[in-house]
Amino acid sequence: MTYDILIAGVGGQGILSIATVLGRAVLQTGLHLKQSEVHGMAQRGGSVQSHLRVSDAPVWSDLIPRGQADMILSMEPMEALRYLPWLKPEGWIIANQTPIQNMTGYPPVAEVWDAIRRQRHHLLFDAQQLAQQNQLPRAVNMALLGAASPFLPLPVSALEDAIAAQFHRKGQTTVDANQVVFRAGRALAQQP
Repeated sequence: MTYDILIAGVGGQGILSIATVLGRAVLQTGLHLKQSEVHGMAQRGGSVQSHLRVSDAPVWSDLIPRGQADMILSMEPMEALRYLPWLKPEGWIIANQTPIQNMTGYPPVAEVWDAIRRQRHHLLFDAQQLAQQNQLPRAVNMALLGAASPFLPLPVSALEDAIAAQFHRKGQTTVDANQVVFRAGRALAQQP
């Protein structure tokens, strides 16, 4: 079994937190993991990406080859499209629909959404609104991870344990709030 996930977004959106939670969950389940991160101009709102390669056998390369990603998990819709060449034909795009229009010439948002919706397997939703509705507006990344969780080869319990480990130093209230947002994202993805 191999499963390749490309996480994308812009600086400050919590891409590396998603990668850390996923990495913890992978290791907890006894699977192998290789991870690579590209921060770019992250401090100035630039592109950030993380490659996670999960397998039941050792993984030798940390970068996902083009056309081999099982999932693009994107905090920003245009960033999802940027990495489309890495997605397998049967792969999933899970994307937040809220744009970060940090460049001149950002295409009309409706066109970006339409391009994502043209993909065979996609889930495009307002992760920002979902996090706000669950009283933790800074947990947009956990809403997105929750929405991706039904498609990942990881038990939900391992993901929730990894969230607890990631946020434990901020206190149980923060752990609980992030898990609530994660579960809300998961429930959204499981709707017919």
